[in-house]
Amino acid sequence: MTMNETIMILGMMTLTFGIRYILLALADRFVLPDVVESALKYVPPAVLTAITFPAVLMPRGQIDITMQNAYLFGALAAVGAGCFFRRNSLLASIGMGLLVFFLWRYGLTLIA
Repeated sequence: MTMNETIMILGMMTLTFGIRYILLALADRFVLPDVVESALKYVPPAVLTAITFPAVLMPRGQIDITMQNAYLFGALAAVGAGCFFRRNSLLASIGMGLLVFFLWRYGLTLIA
């Protein structure tokens, strides 16, 4: 690693730490309105949806809502498992989604 790369990494580290430290240090001085706090509860599901939907619906760069899209059926199985196993459903959702994905992907490969 060259000296320029080291300086650049240290600079990025300092800047990132400084921004986060300042925001965390001042966090107790700001009081957000109740509407904003309640709206912030929807940020993680919205971000997760924004990340997963393109991967599920467009695995090859184009919309693919066909029987060959194993990502779609794995995601549907994960959502179904999450709805069925309401309590402690994360592991069940991940397991069911992966199981259906691999069975769908490699099952269709064996059939075709």
